Amino acid sequence: MALSGKKALVTGAASGIGAAMARRLAADGAHVYAVDISAEAVEALAAEVPGIEALTCDLSDLDAVDALPADVDLLVNNAGRQHVSPIEDFDPAMFHQILTIMLEAPFRLVRRVLPHMYEQGWGRIVNVSSAHGLRASPFKSAYVAAKHGLEGLSKVTALEGAAHGVTSNCVNPAYVRTPLVEKQIADQARAHGIPEDEVVSTIMLTPVAVKRLIEPAEVAEFASVLWGPASASITGISLVQDGGWTAH
Repeated sequence: MALSGKKALVTGAASGIGAAMARRLAADGAHVYAVDISAEAVEALAAEVPGIEALTCDLSDLDAVDALPADVDLLVNNAGRQHVSPIEDFDPAMFHQILTIMLEAPFRLVRRVLPHMYEQGWGRIVNVSSAHGLRASPFKSAYVAAKHGLEGLSKVTALEGAAHGVTSNCVNPAYVRTPLVEKQIADQARAHGIPEDEVVSTIMLTPVAVKRLIEPAEVAEFASVLWGPASASITGISLVQDGGWTAH
């Protein structure tokens, strides 16, 4: 119960990596604010797992983001969305929405919780980035741009927070078995001109040496080192879990 008495906030918490993070944090003793746009799904998670409190929020509404709890000791910026399209056809409104959800909302949340963390002299910020925070792929201009921006935000937060006992890091998995990944299969097939049943093997697993999707619970387990007993001097890094993608 390493986090007993502490409060955590996880965005995109209703499914996938976010739900796995919320479960792990609750198991470690934290009171978890589970934030998601889907009220039904996040409330179901809260009903199932003791220590999780459901909060409904659309992260593209920055006023709503600014109203989320500030008394947070551990923040997990996880929420995201994907859109697959060549740049010349990429809807500017979609680009703006993805950057808002995946970069500006994390900035707003970091800005909101840092005063509490500084006052306590302890804080942990975990940004769920991606192998795409370190590498690019075609047809994902908004997602790649947002993840690269999140990497920079995380490093600046680490430098500013170090004197206050606050760490900030990224976790960088390859493709994880989540609804976000499953929903992009049709778009990937269309963009690359291949059948849908070839997307996972031909597109998603080609750059990795370990030829399988990562499970959400693996990411949460991996990330737990960032709030565990060895975490005080781990800051400003990208903790890579990419099956060998970036070894190329």
